[in-house]
Amino acid sequence: MGWLDRFRRAAPLPDPMEDALAAFRAGDCATALALWEPLARAGDARAQANIGACFAEGMGVPQDPPLALKWLSLSAEAGHPPGQRNLAALLLRGGRGVEADFTRAADLYRSAAEAGDGLAQDMLSWMLLEGEVMPADPAQAREWAEKAAAQGVASSMTRIGMLYHHAMGVERDVAEAARWWTRAAALGDADGQAMLGAAHHLGAGVEKDGVAALAWLLRAEAGGSALARPFVPAVRAALDPAGVAAAERRAKEPLP
Repeated sequence: MGWLDRFRRAAPLPDPMEDALAAFRAGDCATALALWEPLARAGDARAQANIGACFAEGMGVPQDPPLALKWLSLSAEAGHPPGQRNLAALLLRGGRGVEADFTRAADLYRSAAEAGDGLAQDMLSWMLLEGEVMPADPAQAREWAEKAAAQGVASSMTRIGMLYHHAMGVERDVAEAARWWTRAAALGDADGQAMLGAAHHLGAGVEKDGVAALAWLLRAEAGGSALARPFVPAVRAALDPAGVAAAERRAKEPLP
């Protein structure tokens, strides 16, 4: 074996996709797009999905839904689950030159979910629970939420807790609901934090603890959860000043 062959074996070839992802994660969208573009034009479905997502959300380029539709459609047609999921989100939202298509969006979410995409499984679960785009089916909603939760999708954990709390497709089990909310809250899901705070306030499935309740509710409120707002005044009023101060300190600590 010659020295050149040894060098080739020792030195890994550059990977434009990995370089692009590294640039994107570092906030350098322009470099990422420059690396993705030739890959996308050559038919790489991953690059097409990433470019489409950038145009859909205006990351590194002006927001351009029709251009996003073009690139995401190419990726989705190639069977790439994130491309299918992002195209579904674009069609669900519609507007600005893209006609909403709820039926196609639901089909795309299901295809991506069946291929194992956790975020698509989460959305499919939500759609099956809402019952606006497809018939409501709480049992199927729970099944897809459990698949997404197994991949660490916190919003699905919160949804499973809701299903157990409200006895939708399962027997009511407030302890099981609180267990799921605890997992979601620890991962930073604001609605999960709100529901865990409410559970601690009421002593539903977890120990009644006003300080813990207010701490989780304050985290949830800071995270934008509308579910927290109705509980905060009552929980705060039930604590003495020392309890409120302890909860406020705890709410600012890193998540467990």
